[in-house]
Amino acid sequence: MSSTPPGFEFEQPMLDIETRLSQLESQTQLSETEQEEIRQLRRRWTETTREIYAGLNPWQIVQVSRHKNRPYTRDYLNLAFDEFIELHGDKFFGDDRAMLTGFAKLGRRKVLVVGHQKGRTFKERAACHFGCAHPEGYRKAMSKMKLAEKYKLPIIAFIDTPGAYPGIGAEERGQAQVIAESMFMMSQLQTPIICIVIGEGGSGGALGIGVGDRIAMLQYAYYSVISPEGCAGILWKSHQHAPKAAEVLRFTSQYLPKLGVVDDVIEEPLGGAHRDHHQMASRVKSYLSKTLDQLCKLSADELTEQRYEKFRKMGSYLEKLQDGSMEQHGHTFQT
Repeated sequence: MSSTPPGFEFEQPMLDIETRLSQLESQTQLSETEQEEIRQLRRRWTETTREIYAGLNPWQIVQVSRHKNRPYTRDYLNLAFDEFIELHGDKFFGDDRAMLTGFAKLGRRKVLVVGHQKGRTFKERAACHFGCAHPEGYRKAMSKMKLAEKYKLPIIAFIDTPGAYPGIGAEERGQAQVIAESMFMMSQLQTPIICIVIGEGGSGGALGIGVGDRIAMLQYAYYSVISPEGCAGILWKSHQHAPKAAEVLRFTSQYLPKLGVVDDVIEEPLGGAHRDHHQMASRVKSYLSKTLDQLCKLSADELTEQRYEKFRKMGSYLEKLQDGSMEQHGHTFQT
């Protein structure tokens, strides 16, 4: 357990225990009674935290995914990778700091890392547009991913954005077009691609670097066609209904694997990734190493064919017809 700033309302029982623990641990000399109290408080904190986080609702998971201390792409680069060399610029307009790209080593393998970056301080967040990439960010990502294909390097994509930048300038420079181009290009790259939603996976901004052979998400991340606030604004004309929107969108790790949108869920440390960056990075590194071992055994043709089939199957559903039969993708069969 590590100390964190004041947390969410639903964490109050945990925070009360942490406050008492801090008071006791700050003392220079402790009696046997106080030492025993510390041991009991630590056990209570573990039990309370496990109980609270096992029962989080979708809106609470959204709050955790946005925690300001949650590890970002650069944190994973520092903790799980070695010898990172950042690559800048899209060769058209400029360098978008909301999109981080560069070569790195994951164990014995050389890889290309692409990921959204939100920034830790307000100054960094403003420079990174709070993780909302412009068209030049996606063009930069495409350019570097083509370079990875040329040198036969696997690609690791970290997704963490509320969505692509919605400004006028971004639209004038082809925001929607470049996201579509990036998705199309990634579907054809003849090299292994692993995408991990590490926090927010919002709308086209997430999909722009979200086409891969394996799609994973952290336990308390979300991956959605729209943010809960955006959904609430459209359906109920008020952002105050965001918790209700989070419930109906089914965008958490509880639902997405069943829908075929996500392949794997990476469990977070007790109390969320923001409480233990090192342990979370270790789990991500282990997942990446294991998955790359599997993907690197496949030929380029097998990778692209399986990737196409994987995304082609998404959105499959059964619809009951009036005659009692079921229809799936236009094919009718009797129940």
